Amino acid sequence: MLHLQPYSIWSLLVLIADVYAIVLTGQSSATTGVKVVWIVVIIVLPVLGFILWLLFGPKGHR
Repeated sequence: MLHLQPYSIWSLLVLIADVYAIVLTGQSSATTGVKVVWIVVIIVLPVLGFILWLLFGPKGHR
């Protein structure tokens, strides 16, 4: 049986959320520069970047 540590589950959830945010940012109607900035923010600050993206990120395709 697979025993995941609690931090492993949170890490997996953060990874899934970040990939989701990056994909939707790439598909948004924002300019290329804005997309690049948001993707860098999401990668460098995984949790905070995702929260900021939810609040202030490009709104296309969401």
